Amino acid sequence: MRKEQQLTGVERHFAADDVIVTKTDLKGRITYVNRTFLDIAGLTLDQALGAPHSIIRHPAMPRCVFKLLWDTIEGGREIFAFVVNRAVNGDHYWVLAHVTPSFGPDGKIIGYHSNRRVADPRLVRDVVTPLYAELCAVENAQADRKQGMLAAHAALVAKLQAAGVSYDRFFFSLLDK
Repeated sequence: MRKEQQLTGVERHFAADDVIVTKTDLKGRITYVNRTFLDIAGLTLDQALGAPHSIIRHPAMPRCVFKLLWDTIEGGREIFAFVVNRAVNGDHYWVLAHVTPSFGPDGKIIGYHSNRRVADPRLVRDVVTPLYAELCAVENAQADRKQGMLAAHAALVAKLQAAGVSYDRFFFSLLDK
């Protein structure tokens, strides 16, 4: 997918009982996808395999959330997150992602596995979209992309600390609403 891909503003949906599955290597290159992923992303198997998982990155997705995700899974822990992705034609779709490291027989991380389900549209609308817009604004306020990501990550950490909760507790509290 090209960076200049126009966004359509059209949201794609998939069935509540469907699960999007991908696996990547240590660098985030796709090594496995299921049919649901191909259908919702609008990709062929040849386009997906070997491509960076960021091929579906939507510009409204804060980079600092991906920093949190990578820091967590590279540390050997699982993470749950709301993610907005971009289909090949510029449509978008929201998911509730569960990303885990995959371990080899020696206990070392050999890749990553992600299962995604339908995200609750009420939570996306009322909580996640405003939070992500705030984080993107912090990122975009910096001339340097990396500094923007780090500033937004610090803002997210400060917000969680001010609320007295860990990221995991914050995330799971949303599901209880």
